[in-house]
Amino acid sequence: MDTSETLRTVPTDLFLGGEWVAAENNATFPVHDPATGEILTEVADASPADAARALDAAVAAGAEWAATAPRERGEVLRAAFEALTARADDFALLMTLEMGKALPESRAEVRYGAEFFRWFSEEAVRIAGRYTHSPAGSGRIVVTKQPVGPCLAITPWNFPLAMGTRKIGPALAAGCTMLVKPASATPLTMLLLARVLEDAGLPKGVLSVLPTSRAGAVTGPLLDDPRLRKLTFTGSTSVGRALAEKAGRAMLRTSMELGGNAPFLVFDDADLDAAVDGALAAKLRNGGEACTAANRFHVANSVREEFVAKLTEKMAAYRLGPGTDPATTLGPLIDAGQKDTVTTLVGDAVANGAQLRLGGKAPDGPGWFYPATVLDDVPSSARILTEEVFGPVAAVAGFDTEDEAIAAANATEYGLAAYMYTRSLDRALRVSEAIESGMVGVNRGVISDVAAPFGGIKASGIGREGGSEGIEEYFETKYIAFE
Repeated sequence: MDTSETLRTVPTDLFLGGEWVAAENNATFPVHDPATGEILTEVADASPADAARALDAAVAAGAEWAATAPRERGEVLRAAFEALTARADDFALLMTLEMGKALPESRAEVRYGAEFFRWFSEEAVRIAGRYTHSPAGSGRIVVTKQPVGPCLAITPWNFPLAMGTRKIGPALAAGCTMLVKPASATPLTMLLLARVLEDAGLPKGVLSVLPTSRAGAVTGPLLDDPRLRKLTFTGSTSVGRALAEKAGRAMLRTSMELGGNAPFLVFDDADLDAAVDGALAAKLRNGGEACTAANRFHVANSVREEFVAKLTEKMAAYRLGPGTDPATTLGPLIDAGQKDTVTTLVGDAVANGAQLRLGGKAPDGPGWFYPATVLDDVPSSARILTEEVFGPVAAVAGFDTEDEAIAAANATEYGLAAYMYTRSLDRALRVSEAIESGMVGVNRGVISDVAAPFGGIKASGIGREGGSEGIEEYFETKYIAFE
């Protein structure tokens, strides 16, 4: 794969109202390769004035796009799905370069991300309402769904393609216009995606992409503008809370997919080999930099030693290196700050008495690498059991009873994803209902599916993405009363 050629094909200007333009005053900012720390390229750095122009374009295009036949909106998304699939290698390499994940992980994200365009191209023609008689016999009730209007999407760095398609797909299918502010660490993938949508026939003004190094300065005025009608955000809980507070003052519709601290429960009747394989998928997908990543492994004490031994053996086989190296199975972390966070949490756990079974020391040299790490017998006082590590670290703690396992799983402010392994159907249903989480995986370590609603409860957010529920986030419900 030709790195230089791939970078040459990526636009670096703003995609503003359907045109590729420089940022105000020709401002730019650098995008780094996390495997080396070196600059890959410079991209346009959007200003508040650029964002205002993008919202102007979204408002101007809104009525016509909303009135476009659902089939036509769906065909644009279908064409984008086909083009994205055809350029899978380009997108995979680009994500690896700017985010660091190993190429097989990037290819998997392209397949997953593209499916949101295919799924919502089909949902566009299934927008339903209802017609009923009033129970009192006093008239008729007509309920319709209408696009909410111009939307702002703020996407994270860890899944730079899929987190975009999961928001853009339903918005366009519903008839909304959208502004996207990608993460400053990984803007290139979203810019290339804008080019694909442009080539697929998306009308001018329906989508704008605004990379910026000044997120608050750019998004703040947009959230205060009464023409903006919805905010959808994926990122940390702390930032999400601040955005939700600001959006609340403007009474914006909001969708928030925030942090996680997923428990992974292994009961004494589990198939341990299957549980270890599931643990690897739940922990090391995306190098552990995923909100659904299993952070806390609560394992029945009667099988804990065997589970930890098997998990350690398999995690030890992961090869650390640049994501572009075909032999690499674990790429770098996103930046120096994240590397410091992981180092600090592991150090705190060990200082509090956890047993270091594997890894635990970042290598010297360029890039922001951290090895696969296993901590056993982690005490409840360790920060890693309450804070999201966002790295390739498995923290294991034991339990003796089912009630203890449930209590440990729920001992967090988060409630995004949870996992369990058991051979008992009764236990699976009982524990699934008791766990405070928006999603539960039973005997499987990967739960994301474009056809299923993705989202959490408690401090993990509000709203759902994907599934038939995902498009509902972009509608207003209107009731029309007839005599």
